[in-house]
This record gives sequence, structure tokens and C-alpha cells, in this order.
Amino acid sequence: MSNKPVIALVGRPNVGKSTLFNRLTRSRDAIVADYPGLTRDRQYGTGRVGEKPYIVVDTGGLSGESDGVDPLMASQVQAALEEADAVLFLVDGRQGLTHGDEVIAQYVRQFDKIVQVVVNKAEGCNYELVKADFFGLGLGSPQPISSAHGDNVTQVINHVLAQVPEKQTAEGELELDDTPGIRVAVIGRPNVGKSTLINRMIGEQRVVAFDMPGTTRDSIYVPFERNGQAYTLIDTAGVRRRKNISEKIEKFSIVKAIEAMEDSHVVILVIDGTEGLTDQDLTLLGLAIDSGRGLVLAVNKWDNLTPEQRQKVNHDLDFRLQFIDYAKPHMISALHGSGVGDLFKTVNAVYQAAMKRVSTSDLNRVLEQAVLEHQPPLIGGRRVKLRYAHLGGLNPPRVIIHGTQVDKLPQAYTRYLINVFRKAFKWVGTPVSVEYKVTENPFEGRKNKLAERNRQKDDGPVAMKKKKKKALPRRKSQ
Repeated sequence: MSNKPVIALVGRPNVGKSTLFNRLTRSRDAIVADYPGLTRDRQYGTGRVGEKPYIVVDTGGLSGESDGVDPLMASQVQAALEEADAVLFLVDGRQGLTHGDEVIAQYVRQFDKIVQVVVNKAEGCNYELVKADFFGLGLGSPQPISSAHGDNVTQVINHVLAQVPEKQTAEGELELDDTPGIRVAVIGRPNVGKSTLINRMIGEQRVVAFDMPGTTRDSIYVPFERNGQAYTLIDTAGVRRRKNISEKIEKFSIVKAIEAMEDSHVVILVIDGTEGLTDQDLTLLGLAIDSGRGLVLAVNKWDNLTPEQRQKVNHDLDFRLQFIDYAKPHMISALHGSGVGDLFKTVNAVYQAAMKRVSTSDLNRVLEQAVLEHQPPLIGGRRVKLRYAHLGGLNPPRVIIHGTQVDKLPQAYTRYLINVFRKAFKWVGTPVSVEYKVTENPFEGRKNKLAERNRQKDDGPVAMKKKKKKALPRRKSQ
């Protein structure tokens, strides 16, 4: 299965960990402000350098004061360090080496991980002078970067990933190629009924279901067949609020859930109808969207809801989840089986849509019609030109559009194009990605050289270029 390396970011407050997290994940998930200690809990994201994907964990800042590492932050950082394969230890190049950095270095050294000291905020500085102070930490050669501007970030990540050994598949564990049919990841908070739903879907007791949160510790892959179609259901460990994570074994469930979603074709997000839509459900929904997989919503325990509760759930789905209107919700009861059969129809439809190939000619026909109906805006007095499009990938469908100034198109026009493509090709239940490639002008920067004949004309005297006007003869006065 997916064995992505996990990279943890640690360091004092306000050294740029969240900025680097956003840079590595190409997102804005981490809140960034010039205020120390803004990040409290661990935050997870996925990134890729070339062909090497990885998982990044952002942690709260450790002050490293004289009384030792902060107890509240230490539990979160400890969890990140235990599940990490490598550690990026960020220090502030402007402030130089501090006592807090030395305390954190001593703390990090206890975990016996691959550690890379990263000297942040080094833009515009002499790299050799900036990193000289930090050799005294005893953690190898420091690497200067600028997380805000991206300087040297790719080189550092490549250097760290090269040191992480390839993860071997455990004996008896399935490879992705060995898992038959449509892979469906079932995710949700603890005790929402994920294992009960899987047992109901396959028609037998294959997964331990117990009325205690956190029964499932690891991702479980269950292959089966229904109506001639092969499936592999992935039961993930429940992801609860991080402040409630106490057992060491449960600290690994978030990484496993992320990997399970990326191993799947379709994700079923199970929501507990009796508790309604919670912030943790929205967090899981964000992880599912980031994975790019097809999405199905399953509101469980529907049979136990009063009419008022059902009305509230429907209201939340309509108004709080407008941004994923492509995902179809199902009201089910995993315990009694009502509505579960319809999940298979939606899963099949979402899978077919996510894997549907579209010809380049059809894409360009739809793009041309979309531009005719709604012209792109003017940028700097010039109209943005969308020249042609082609399909760049599946699951999720990726549409690559080439043109001039396309990188300056507003987000609203991109959403318009996504909706047009989704409707035209019936890409239901799956996110659609539209990416732009700026067409380069082959004559940009080149002077317009004149032919020899024309250059001689230009070099001649001005008088020779102008045609002499013939003077009209004067009329003799009578």
C-alpha cells in the first residue's frame, strides 16, 4: 500500500514552520501570522517533489526555555516525531543560535530520527555566514532556505528524501496491484459506524465492530465481490480530535487514514446523524478533497433521528457543504441496512466518472462553447485567450488549458469552467481540476530584423523617401 515518507517540522515559535508547511504542500492550510505560538495542534498535508510524494506534519512551536520543553506542546511534537521518518528542525537565521534551539536539539536527538537543521529567513544573506552558528548543534550541516520565497526549499527536501530508506511492504500485506476492483476507503470520526457499515456492505462479520471509540487501530483492506463487480473496502481508524489522542498506538491513525484515501478510488465519509455535522467531519472532508478522490457522503444512524434532527442535518448539508455540491449524500442505517444498497450505485457511478476518458476534440469543443457564452476577463487591457485543452490525468480528471495570460485568470472563471466541464462530461461525485499552461511567444525578446533591401531604404536620406510634390504652374494674369 501507500508508504509515503513522513516529514515533521519542529522548532521554536515564529521561525516559519507554517510558512514552510504551506510551501511544501502547495496550500494555505496552515494559518500564518507574525505572532509566536499560533499553531497548537499537529497539521497534516501531502506534497510532491518530482515523482516523490511525502506527508508533512506541522507542529506547534517549542519555546525551549530554561525549565525545559513546554509540556502542552511537547505531547503534540512527540506524537509527530514518533510517526516521522525525517525531521526538519527550523531555526531563525536572523536571530542566530539561541539557548532554546540547543534545548530543542537535545530533545529531538532522543528520537533517533533523520534530522536536517534548516536555517530559515536566509534570503539576501551570505549563506556561509548564516549557517556557521548552527554547526554547534551537532546535527550535521545546516541548510539555509527562505520558506517565504521558496529559496533552496526543493534542494533541501530532495536531500532529506534521499536519506529516507524505502519502506518495505510487510509480509502478508497486499500490494495495490493485488487489490481487485474498485477501492473504497471508509473514513469518519470514531464510533460513527464505519466497521458496521463495511460488514453490512459485504454481508458478513469481517471487521470487529464494538461500541467503543478507536476499536480499529489500522487500515484494514477487505476484498469482496457483489453482482459481478469486484471491490476492496478499506476500513480506516477513526480520526478524533488531536487533543483527545492519548494512546501511543492511536497517534498513527491520521497518517494511515490519509494513505488509505490516496490508495482508494472512491472515499465514503460516514457522518453520525445523531451528532450532526461537526468541525472534525469538515476536517476529514478537507483531507478527502485534498486526496482528489471521488466522494460519497453517508449520514449514518438516520433511523434514530427525530424529524427535527433530520431537518437540521439536511439544513447543514445544504448550506455548510455547498462547496462540494457534486458529492451525493445518502441517509443510511448501517445497523439495519436501510439505504446501504444505494451506496453501491453511487460508488460505481463516481468511479466511472473519475476514470472516464475524454477526447481532446470533445474537450476543445466544450471549451470553445464555454468561451463564446462567457468571455474571459480583460487583464491589463488585453483579453485572455484560451487556445486549446487536453486531458492531463484521471481520478480526479485534470484538464490542462493552454493560452496567453491564463495564469492571471481569476478563481471565479476557473470555477465556471469546472462547472461547464462537469456538466458536459457528467463528471459526478469527483473533483475536477483545471490547470493552466502559458503559451510562450517564440518572438519574445527578438528584434524584428529588416531585409537588406528595406534596411537600405531606411538608411537613405529623408529627402529621398518623400515624394516631391510637383508645383502647379501659375496662371498668367490677363
